[in-house]
Amino acid sequence: MWLEEVEEIFKGYLPYYLLIVLPIFIIVSPASPVSASSEFPVFRMQHYDLHGIAHGCRSAGINLEARSLTGWSTPRHCVITKLKDLTVDSFRNIKLKAGALLIMLPEELTLLSPEDKQHLLVLENAMIAQEISIPVYFAKHSPQLESIIKEISNNVDSSDMSKSAAEALINSVAANGYQIVVSSNNPSIKTDAKVTTIQGQLSGYSSFGKIPTIAVVAHYDSFGVAPELSFGADSNGSGVVILLELVRLFSSLYSVSKTHGSYNIIFVLSGGGKINYQGSKNWLENQLDILDGSLIQDASYVMCLDTLAASDSIYMHVSKPPKESSSASLFYKELKSTAMDLNSATTVEGVHKKINLADDILGWEHERFSIRRLPAFTLSSLKSHKDFRRSTIFDTRENLNVDRLVKNTKIVAEALARQIYNVSGGDVFGNSWDVNRNYINTWIEYLTSQPRSPQLLSDKDNVLVTMLKDTFSKYLRDVKVTHAVPDKKDPDFQFYQVTSGTVNVYSVKPAVFDLVLTIAIVLYLGAIYLFIEHFSSLYIIACSLTANRKVKNN
Repeated sequence: MWLEEVEEIFKGYLPYYLLIVLPIFIIVSPASPVSASSEFPVFRMQHYDLHGIAHGCRSAGINLEARSLTGWSTPRHCVITKLKDLTVDSFRNIKLKAGALLIMLPEELTLLSPEDKQHLLVLENAMIAQEISIPVYFAKHSPQLESIIKEISNNVDSSDMSKSAAEALINSVAANGYQIVVSSNNPSIKTDAKVTTIQGQLSGYSSFGKIPTIAVVAHYDSFGVAPELSFGADSNGSGVVILLELVRLFSSLYSVSKTHGSYNIIFVLSGGGKINYQGSKNWLENQLDILDGSLIQDASYVMCLDTLAASDSIYMHVSKPPKESSSASLFYKELKSTAMDLNSATTVEGVHKKINLADDILGWEHERFSIRRLPAFTLSSLKSHKDFRRSTIFDTRENLNVDRLVKNTKIVAEALARQIYNVSGGDVFGNSWDVNRNYINTWIEYLTSQPRSPQLLSDKDNVLVTMLKDTFSKYLRDVKVTHAVPDKKDPDFQFYQVTSGTVNVYSVKPAVFDLVLTIAIVLYLGAIYLFIEHFSSLYIIACSLTANRKVKNN
């Protein structure tokens, strides 16, 4: 009889109980299906080899539990933090003991204080200088990602503030955790990588024998802790823009017989500047080793342009001070004179740094030419080759001073023209022949619209490289393109495939929650089992209690 009543209960009432209980379980679940997973684009840290030495992070895939900067402890954790909260010491500790690192960038780079900028530049340089075995990714700022970082950090704080072990256990069970997943294969070497260098020239005219030659060089790539975030507005977008403006100006002068210069001018846009000037090295070897000879062999000097909008000073970096009567020395004097004549606040100084052949990395591009005994120098608004502003992801269009760039372009162009046309104290450029601000601004906008890290420009028929070549072809003659390809047996450089990806952040409960939930389910099922097993006894007791209650009421 009681079995029939039990069956009636399960058939009649259980479905209604399920309709109530299931929604309750869904409501109290860790997260809704929509918010349980988040997806963000991420950018992988630099990964390349130079002269057989590994640089950057060597791994790409991640499937680890997310922990805060102060809450991680094992290689099973992926540390997720804001860039401004990371320090050099904490980064070194993470790269040795954690499983992965995900860094969120600041929301507005232009609003950072000078102290914050310096801190981040030092941190970025320290990260680049080390080989890292764990995956390191960067993500742009987003409110959702910031909320996740805040929640992870609060979980650690609440656990630390607990007054008892029971409270700590409750907090750990109630807290939400996150799983960081980046699906990526092991990075592979780019087999078709090449570094492209473009050259063109303007031929001078003179009726007095041999025509002297001047070479103007600038590397067009950029560098930062992550390839996909390296826009290089100043380093070396400014150098490229000044070179292109010189190309435009002097091609106009050389196209008119009355203003045809008496110097040959070779313009070179080199690739691989940020990987020890591999483009210049390969181009120079080709030029000096050809049987017919090259104009560069007897160049009066080679002028390299690098980062020319960082300050109100122009420094002329040399490996060996030029002789007093040499063309390079005369240009330096003309440069100082031009800066003063233009009523500019810009100062011009000379900086002498010897080449240390024991160093793996050269300081400036002119050193590639100085090694081959060519008179060369680099013009830059940075006093030291070790300045962190030459290799940072914070070198963006928003942080570039275009007014300063235009001013320095005028100074360099005027000084070069005065020397070529042997004019002192007067302005060569003016009216229709003058530095064009719109032209400069257009090129800056184009160059900074895409990252220019060397590995991103090493593909065949790269759009940027093609654009630069077409510009040379428009203004110059004898335009040629050369490619530096890594040797198969002993490569000078190697690039790797993975530079970006997508991170999936899944909301999960911690392992202790699974343990507590398992215990609760076991207790629940045990109680149900005991209830069914002893239902007859419970039924008799319930009936007796009901009968006694009826007797009392009567």
